[in-house]
Amino acid sequence: MQIDKTNLPGVLILTPRRFGDARGWFSEVWNRRTLAAQGIDIDFVQDNHSLSRAAGTVRGLHFQSPPHAQAKLVRCGRGRVFDVAVDIRRGSPTFGQWAGAELSPENGRQLLIPAGFLHGFVTREPDSELLYKCSDVYAPDCDGAVRFDDPDLGIDWGIDPAAAILSDKDRAAPLFRNFATPFVYGG
Repeated sequence: MQIDKTNLPGVLILTPRRFGDARGWFSEVWNRRTLAAQGIDIDFVQDNHSLSRAAGTVRGLHFQSPPHAQAKLVRCGRGRVFDVAVDIRRGSPTFGQWAGAELSPENGRQLLIPAGFLHGFVTREPDSELLYKCSDVYAPDCDGAVRFDDPDLGIDWGIDPAAAILSDKDRAAPLFRNFATPFVYGG
């Protein structure tokens, strides 16, 4: 497994090895023991799978607050997405900064996002599917969001924000400057 750091400590790009032959390929996308040896020790308890029909669909920026904060391991099973994490840990040296990576079945990359970060993505192709592991179960009372196109965050989504396909929840999300984060940086 290749592990690459991003500009945000803890947000990592994991690229599993592929073993191929004339039939196709095989890849081990998560192995707790292998990654624990690299200092990555997360207990995933829930797997999610989403389909976004149209290119230009934005899902996010989402988080779950404590006591159900979630770390996520995200990969693209079909299509292509630009996946983003934003540090929302009050007091963090990277508070309000973001990291992003293009995820596709072809590149095999996965984005590891610790708890204390917003997560969102934009689809680059129709019928894009995201598969992700979560370290806690979904808890509606802990669910939150921040506007994906907030100018204070300066995320380059690669689309015209006015043309983004959004849920009602994401359209109504507060701006980052109006958001009271439940996360505190622990050093």
